Amino acid sequence: MPSKPFQFLPTAVPGIDAMRADSQFAFGRHMHLQFGLGVIDRGAQKSISGRGTVESLPGDTITVNPGEAHDGKPLGDGGRAWRMLYLEPALVADLAAEVRPGLPGASFEFHAPNLRDARLTAQVHALFTAATVHPAHAAAPLRVEECLFQILARLLRLPDPGRHAAAARIATARAMMDDDPTTAWSLAQLAHEAGLSRYQLVRQFAQATGLTPHAYLVQRRLHHARRLMAARMPLAEVAAASGFADQSHLTRLFARSFGATPHAYLRAHG
Repeated sequence: MPSKPFQFLPTAVPGIDAMRADSQFAFGRHMHLQFGLGVIDRGAQKSISGRGTVESLPGDTITVNPGEAHDGKPLGDGGRAWRMLYLEPALVADLAAEVRPGLPGASFEFHAPNLRDARLTAQVHALFTAATVHPAHAAAPLRVEECLFQILARLLRLPDPGRHAAAARIATARAMMDDDPTTAWSLAQLAHEAGLSRYQLVRQFAQATGLTPHAYLVQRRLHHARRLMAARMPLAEVAAASGFADQSHLTRLFARSFGATPHAYLRAHG
């Protein structure tokens, strides 16, 4: 296992983050605001998300949609190694509009959390290589776009209307937390604005997002903290400005969700 189990890599194209990992770490339930696309290189892992429970083996392609709650733990004692790309929704939307003409707005998603497809795996490997070459490499953007078009053509589909109908019922409460994640929202406030009882909100929110309202709010605060960290705000101030009790509280939840402490994350992005 490498000395750095989680390595964030510089990328040649805006809108893409890259990470290599080799670890026995078990991720708690968390979410990303980007599309996640990766490959298992060694070992195996089990994850649970709104799209079901899956076991991923070497060579499998793994995906996650923005806002999709999921976890991840190794299967066996040797941990697992994987590489992951995180794609900004705006980047995917721009390309998807050409792959699926007429696809409405952001109404698309990766259709399966795990795929056993050798050709797709080779395409993801090629994309990872193209995206992580030296940023000054002149041909990198062209190669990245080529790879993305090939991959999106295989992965995109319209979302399940039933699941998104449930999401629409709690959209107001979700938007309130998205717009102001640092507020100490009460369940009564969120339920009132959504036109639901507190019980209905908890149940329907979990059905639509895979998270309770409180767990969702914590995730939004963590992503808010990442933005402040990127602006080089001191970590103690980041914690206070993001709604956490203190820096240790932020560090504990950040590591549980992202597999690295805020200090490690900052070093990788320095």
